[in-house]
Amino acid sequence: MAGTVRKLAAGVVLLAAAGGAVFWFLTAPERIPEADIAALGAGDVARGERMFYAGGCASCHAAAQADPAEPPQLAGGLRLVTDFGTFVAPNISQHPTDGIGGWSLADLANAMQKGVSPDGRHYYPSFPYTSYARMKLADVADLYAFMKTLPAVEGRAPDHELGFPFNIRRGLGLWKLLNLSPEPVLALADASEQAKAGQYLVEGPGHCGECHTPRDLSGGIRKSEWLAGAVAAEGDGVVPNITPESSSSGQWSQSDIAEFLKSGFTPEFDSAGGAMAAVVKNTGRLSDDDRAAIAAYLKAVPGRPNGFPAKK
Repeated sequence: MAGTVRKLAAGVVLLAAAGGAVFWFLTAPERIPEADIAALGAGDVARGERMFYAGGCASCHAAAQADPAEPPQLAGGLRLVTDFGTFVAPNISQHPTDGIGGWSLADLANAMQKGVSPDGRHYYPSFPYTSYARMKLADVADLYAFMKTLPAVEGRAPDHELGFPFNIRRGLGLWKLLNLSPEPVLALADASEQAKAGQYLVEGPGHCGECHTPRDLSGGIRKSEWLAGAVAAEGDGVVPNITPESSSSGQWSQSDIAEFLKSGFTPEFDSAGGAMAAVVKNTGRLSDDDRAAIAAYLKAVPGRPNGFPAKK
């Protein structure tokens, strides 16, 4: 009997060890091949500025009341209070220790497209790398070149405030297996070239789906309800449905959408508020062609019922 118990105990230990090894393997951070980074030329600053504003970097990493005439001060510090805990936007200025001034292009590319820090840790998806993974690597190089022109800002942002089990970063490797992919969300084979250009901006750097799409219990985006609106990650409000089936913006013309992205004014003479006001500060810096492309894509996506509960 004692021998049987010892064998069972040994078997349990071996199974646990094997399970731990499998978990460690599956959750290992993945990086972009060094050859892919080495093949990139020097980034273009002007193109990188376009990516910076398409990506809305300043919305989370710069002070809300910053002077738009001054270079962005990317000190971070914005607190995102969610059901998973409080996430704090880091300093991404060119400060060599408090920010990312010491990062290489490979560091930025791996952070944006693989969600991996320079020291090999998983980033939390409050940093929308699941969208940035759809960007062209050359556009990341351009963004890197532009960010190198921005000022260094002293002061490290506070750490995230997360409880167990969300404070265990290694487990994010499993989450990434389900949610991190460079493939487009929608197949738009018959769409216009303008709509396809908008698809790249919306699904990639613009990361519009990160707020406008419902999420599952793990925090992953429900792609079957793409852009259908969602319960806001913070507070008790909702983020609107922006598909053609929306009861509000779904009735807007392509030119209405483009104008809203430029000025923040709706066809009903209302104006963008809340988090969308910060988004418009960025989309307003894009070209008319880019805003028209985004609008064309939003008119081409499938209509969806609202992805949030009806008001009672």
